[in-house]
Amino acid sequence: MDQSNRYADLSLKEEDLVAGQNHILVAYTMEPAAGYGYLEVAAHIAAESSTGTNVEVCTTDDFTKGVDALVYDIDEANGIMKVAYPFDLFDRNGIDGKTMLVSFLTLAIGNNQGMGDVKNLQMFDFWVPETKLHLFDGPAVDITNMWKMLGRDKDNGGYIAGTIIKPKLGLRPEPFADAAYQFWLGGDFIKNDEPQGNQVFCPMKEVIPKVVDAMRRAQDETGEAKLFSANITADDHHEMCYRADYILETFGPDAPQVAFLVDGYVGGPGMITTARRNYPGQYLHYHRAGHGAITSPSAKRGYTAFVLAKISRLQGASGIHVGTMGYGKMEGGADDRNIAYMIERDEAQGPAFFQKWNGMKPTTPIISGGMNALRLPGFFENLGHGNIINTSGGGSYGHIDSPAAGAKSLAQAYDCWKSGADPIEYAKDHNEFARAFESFPGDADKIYPGWREKLGVHK
Repeated sequence: MDQSNRYADLSLKEEDLVAGQNHILVAYTMEPAAGYGYLEVAAHIAAESSTGTNVEVCTTDDFTKGVDALVYDIDEANGIMKVAYPFDLFDRNGIDGKTMLVSFLTLAIGNNQGMGDVKNLQMFDFWVPETKLHLFDGPAVDITNMWKMLGRDKDNGGYIAGTIIKPKLGLRPEPFADAAYQFWLGGDFIKNDEPQGNQVFCPMKEVIPKVVDAMRRAQDETGEAKLFSANITADDHHEMCYRADYILETFGPDAPQVAFLVDGYVGGPGMITTARRNYPGQYLHYHRAGHGAITSPSAKRGYTAFVLAKISRLQGASGIHVGTMGYGKMEGGADDRNIAYMIERDEAQGPAFFQKWNGMKPTTPIISGGMNALRLPGFFENLGHGNIINTSGGGSYGHIDSPAAGAKSLAQAYDCWKSGADPIEYAKDHNEFARAFESFPGDADKIYPGWREKLGVHK
């Protein structure tokens, strides 16, 4: 049935809804199924996402109608609709009164995805009232904590050169720890890759003590602090905390230098909140493995990578992977920098809404996926800064000289960009960066044509 008389009010003005601070606003791209009208389907989506049913029921009263979600804007030509969700619709914690991300997703991206009159529906932006932000956890720690550990400036500590132990699976404890040690001789940050945890051939209680030893030896040799992101992902709250507690106990005095990696997309919001609330002193590293199932640019349902990143800040992620903005192997383009801006700035324009964060701590963009030193200067130029964490697996372990040299080449790439130097000229005086050209000749040919002659490489 057509429910637009109740669940749509196109006279509502967005500026009034923003000023009222009582709704979460959501923007969708939507395509109705054949034979259905645009406003009719939009209203059905709002109904299914809030108080509606497919038939009139006797239990509806005036109060119920007061918390209806309402379609307030449609742009049928561009396939865009916007819905205002009364904030009171969303479930609140009994313990502390805070708002649940699970409840937001249940309504705004729940049953409406499977309705027969909807061909495609994808959330591409949402807005949260500034006066309600205190009801979300937000990050407990941010990149400034990392900079503090590394002895850097607290306001502009710059690029953190990181890696992923490769191969992502198949290493026993000793080779794994040795790979960590070799990188730490030149770099800052190592993360478990998303499937690494407690495999039978690499048990956590064997590999973690060896990683601790590798970190301490690297710190002794370099005189620099090192960082490790340990995967505590698990199906069960108790298993997650068991892993986290063991890791912190084993790292001992170096425990503040440990981040906790959580596979937040496949594990769900509850996993992120478990880590955020039980270990607020640790950097919470949101890995989004699996997100491409719905956020791929080719997808027409679910929600976008932008929405996922924005959600992660509300949940309390200290950092989240945001792709490589077209400079690595992952999907995405240069304009994806608005994802980074939304999670790292105190206010930013999204695809549909201008969001103010009212001092909520930022979430660090973590750049991963096919990056190496040759690709980084262009990436930094596009983003406009280098205050990120970059985890380059092949870019480190694929360096022609060593993982440590690969790590140094990454840091040199940042220095090259920051100094405004020409990369070819910079390479002449920085060996590790220069050798990256020989390590990744395909990228060198594409990005820096003529590099062989300019650097005197004749093979």
